[in-house]
Formats: sequence, structure tokens, C-alpha cells
Amino acid sequence: MTSHLSTLGRPLGQALNGLAALICTASLFATVAASSGAGWPRVGEANAPAAEPEPEAALLAMATEPDMRSVDLPSAGTVPLSSAISIPGVIAAVRDGLGGRSAVGTGFQAQAAAVGQASGANGADVPLFDARVVARHPHDARAFTQGLIWRDGALYESLGRPGESEVRRVRLADGRVLARAPIPPDQFGEGLASYRNELISLTWQHGIAHRWNARTLKRVGESRYPGEGWGLAAAGGELALSDGTPTLRFFDPRTFAERRRVTVTLRGRPLRDLNELEWVDGALWGNVWHTPYLVRIDAKTGAVTAIADLSAIVREVGLADPEAVANGIAWDGQERRLFVTGKLWPRLFEIKLEPRP
Repeated sequence: MTSHLSTLGRPLGQALNGLAALICTASLFATVAASSGAGWPRVGEANAPAAEPEPEAALLAMATEPDMRSVDLPSAGTVPLSSAISIPGVIAAVRDGLGGRSAVGTGFQAQAAAVGQASGANGADVPLFDARVVARHPHDARAFTQGLIWRDGALYESLGRPGESEVRRVRLADGRVLARAPIPPDQFGEGLASYRNELISLTWQHGIAHRWNARTLKRVGESRYPGEGWGLAAAGGELALSDGTPTLRFFDPRTFAERRRVTVTLRGRPLRDLNELEWVDGALWGNVWHTPYLVRIDAKTGAVTAIADLSAIVREVGLADPEAVANGIAWDGQERRLFVTGKLWPRLFEIKLEPRP
């Protein structure tokens, strides 16, 4: 998933109305940070020491706020805000202009304060893991990573952005691209999964799942699905697909017929913006878009059962581009290695997840 003003196809007035609505949501994040004594790092300050929100409280704020991906405005119709505005940029602007105070009514303030205290209010905490870096490997800093998997001794990666989208095979040791296959230039590449002798890659808004021969990367067919495609993961004879909403859809990998759906929830609250997905040692994990967090999801119930914090890695990468977010999870089951990277990141990291004391 990404941000492109050119994809809106709406008048400027619509975008401004959408921006006003999203600023209200950003104010909620600022209030959460203020109520917990923590702050979101500003763009360009990735390497500066800064207090950070607790992962669970930050994600609960996302789960509690209204879903601003599509807002009905009387004067503008329905505006797909997530396609136009960078949430971290708005949050930084709100914090700069308001000193962390909310610009909206006391109802939102009270809700945000409650979220900031939620970690100890609704039963046992969700387990939290830190990422310990085991190894660092080169990664193409021009790659807008949307999907990442490990197969047959190599990394496979799907890239996004129109005209730049492709599926590629990458050598871990030096990041060299060994083979590549372009996605049609009008399409925006998204998640990637492996099924039998094929790779399957999604497109953001075209509803096309491309099928590739895993050995040759020759395109061998396509499947169709409704709605957007963000992340994709294969395990247990089915494909899990995220689309930015709290809903995960599960498909037959051969026919792409939908089998079932689950709503992803954190403490019973729907959690949206799930992006790249990966099955890791029998469990489903996903990036949460525009955050440094991974969540482990019960694929049967949708409940979030753990959170992994990649904040230290994001700080190490230190990119100012708000779209250079953590995105990409790959699991080498044979060697039991877990890899993560991000969009436009110059490095790929092998990590171990360790419980936070």
C-alpha cells in the first residue's frame, strides 16, 4: 500500500476536506502520546533519542479511532484518504502546531486518554517482543517492497509503484537481483506468496493476482479477486489476503474462491492497516502500515496474540521519507531464520524475537 495524490482523481477541495478529517484522527494519536508521556518521532529525527509510545497503546489508538480510509463528506462524496495523505506527516504537523494537545472535542480527548491507559485495563497484556538483530544484509534502496518470501534458498520480493512493479529473485548474501519479471506498468504490485510450483503476486486496485513459475519467473496465468490487495501469505492450503481493513480474507490458492473471513482484533477492537503478511513457524504475522510493529494473528479467530516492536531497527535505518516504512517479512523454515525489511530500505535484517522483560 502507498500514498499517491495522483490516484485520487478528485478536485482539490475534496482532498482538503479529507485532510481536515484526517487531522482530527492525527490529533487522537497526539493525545494518546501526551497522555502516556511519550511522543511520536518527527520526520527527520529517526536517529534522535525520543520517548516512544508503548506498542500496545499505539495500536489500540488505531483500533479505537474511526476508520478514515473512506469518509463520507456531504460536499465531497467518498474520499479514499489513505491513498492521499501520510498519517505520520500529519501527526508530526499536529504535534508541531499544537504541542501534543488535541484540536478536537473533549469526546475524542477522553477516548484517547482511555486508550492510553488500556494496557492494564482489559485483562492480561498482549505479549510484547523486541527484535534482536542477528545479521544485516544489503537490500536495494530503490525497491518499494510490498511482499517478501524465502523459497529454494533465495529471497523473492514483489515491488510496487506503477511502472516499477515487478517480482524478483534476490541473493541474500549481497542483495543481487538474480531474476526479475515485470508487472504490467499500469498496475501497482502488492503482496507475494508461494504455492506449489508457483508464486502469486497481488495488485493494489486492479483485482488481479498474477501467477508466476517459481523457477523461471515466467507469467503462467492470473486470478481475480474483488476489492484491494495489500498483503498475501500461503499456509494450510489457503491464501490469507489483507486489504487495509480489519478483515482478512482467505482464498482457495488454486481457484481464488473465497472460503472465509476473520476480523483482526486487538483486545476485541478491530485493527486496520494490516499490510504485508507471512506465516512464521505456524503462525500468521503482519506489518501494521505506517508503524514499526508486527502483530501475530490467530488465523481462526483474528485475535492479535503478540506484538513485535521493530522501532530500534527503524531508527537504525533512519530514513526521512514517510513512505519508507517497515514492510516485508520472510521465514526460512529449514534454517529457522526470520527476515524483515522495508520500503526503500538499504538493508535487510535477520532477527530473533525476544520477549520484552
